[in-house]
Amino acid sequence: MKVSAVIPTINEEKSIGNVIDGLKCIDGIEIIVVDTNSTDKTREIAASKGARVIEEHRKGYGRAYKTGIKAASGDIIVCLDGDNTYPTDIIKPLIDILILDKVNFISCDRMTLRTQHSYTSLHFIGNLVLNFTLAVLFKFHLNDSQSGMWIFYKSFYNKMNNLSDYMAFSEDIKIEALKHGKLIEVPILYGQRITKPKLKTWRDGFKNLFHLIIKRIQN
Repeated sequence: MKVSAVIPTINEEKSIGNVIDGLKCIDGIEIIVVDTNSTDKTREIAASKGARVIEEHRKGYGRAYKTGIKAASGDIIVCLDGDNTYPTDIIKPLIDILILDKVNFISCDRMTLRTQHSYTSLHFIGNLVLNFTLAVLFKFHLNDSQSGMWIFYKSFYNKMNNLSDYMAFSEDIKIEALKHGKLIEVPILYGQRITKPKLKTWRDGFKNLFHLIIKRIQN
C-alpha cells in the first residue's frame, strides 16, 4: 500500500528538514507539506528535501489538513506536525499495526510517557479537562484527545463529516473515527519543541472545550 505523509507548517525552517528526513525511512512515501503563509524558508527547505509543497492561504489547522489529505494519493495517511516533536521512527511499526490488527485509525498518545520537559503541567491539565469532557459528552475515553499525530486509511477518512477547519480538528477526527470504525491509541515519546508554539493555550483550550459542547448538541 502507498503511504502519504501530510504535514501542516508555518515558520518551521529549523525543524521541517529533520521531519522529512525521518519520514524517508518508509519506502516510496509521498510527503506533502501544506504551508500556511510561512515567512521563513520552510517551503524552500521542504521542496529541497523532496516534499510536495502546497500553499494554503486560508487560515486554520484543520483547513491545512483537509487540503493536504485531499491532495494525498496514498492508501494510508500519516499526519504529524512539522516541529519535530512527534517521532518518525515509530511510523513503520504503527503502519504494521494498522494493517495486521485491522485497525482503522491510530492516534498517538503523548500523555502516558510524558515528561515535564516535553509536555507542561498546564497543557497536561488542560488535556485532562478536554478528555473528561469528551468522555462525558460522547461516552468514550481517550488518553490524549488533543494529539496531532495519526495514521489511518484515506478511504476511512472519506467517511468522516463535520470536521473543524481549526484546532478542534484534532478532536473531531477522533470522534468521527470512533463513530465509523476502530480507533486505538499508542503511547509515544513526545519531543521538545525548538520552534515557537502555534497553540494559544488558554484561547485554543476554551475554544476546543466549547466546540465539544456544541458538537454534542448538534449531534
